[in-house]
Amino acid sequence: MTVDVERPPATARRGWTGSRITGYASLGLWIAFGFSLVWYVIVSFDIAFMTKYGPRFLSGFLVTAQLVVISIVIGAAISVPIAFGRMSRNRIIGGLSFAYVYFFRGTPLLAQTFLVYYGAGSFVAELKAAGLWWFFRDPFNCAVFTFSLNTSAYQAEILRGAILNVGRGQTEAAAALGMKPFPIFWKVVLPQALIVSLRPYGNEIILMIKGSAIASIVTVFDLMGETRRAFSRTFDFQTYLWAAVLYLMTVETLRRIWDRLEARLTRHLRRESD
Repeated sequence: MTVDVERPPATARRGWTGSRITGYASLGLWIAFGFSLVWYVIVSFDIAFMTKYGPRFLSGFLVTAQLVVISIVIGAAISVPIAFGRMSRNRIIGGLSFAYVYFFRGTPLLAQTFLVYYGAGSFVAELKAAGLWWFFRDPFNCAVFTFSLNTSAYQAEILRGAILNVGRGQTEAAAALGMKPFPIFWKVVLPQALIVSLRPYGNEIILMIKGSAIASIVTVFDLMGETRRAFSRTFDFQTYLWAAVLYLMTVETLRRIWDRLEARLTRHLRRESD
């Protein structure tokens, strides 16, 4: 026996509820805000301003790119032993690796940058005796040093999680075929782990691009540093607006490249699902 349940009309189900009205109003405000920014850029565009400060913005952008690329590469190299240390059964190695990751993930990047840049100035004599003052007296080197340590902690957790995500049956099957531990890791575990970690690595790079603006506080003339210098001389709001546009373009370009790369490397997974 079947019972027919009377459903309310579609118009009743999709009425103008309070949450729906709030959502449309918020969307409308964001659209209006976006159009107002575009209109402001068009109206306030100054050729003389861009002629004078445009090259400086590009120079700062190149410094930002160098800072992020160097930090990501060095951080990736540091993250490998840290990730293996986190997976180690040795309590001392595991504890030290955990403390390293816990500190750099649990404290603000700004505080870490200040700690290295201003802290190095408190140990000038010791650093000169060790032959390291030439490195730590340069704010760019201090920023690279801090950012590398910070991102290595995040990359270590990404790599560790990706390795642990590979099924144990994969290693057991490879061992049953007579493969040694190192070839198993290099040819079986690592390729699968890198595919799993591809998206988190992309997110970490994007976070580093946005976080690199902190370097301007320690007198590194990256994109944000040049923006602050231009604003201090012109008091023109559009300096920060153009900086935001450059950051947005960089992040969006990287996101599209990463999507293409991920689609290319995981195409065999889509074929299997089909």
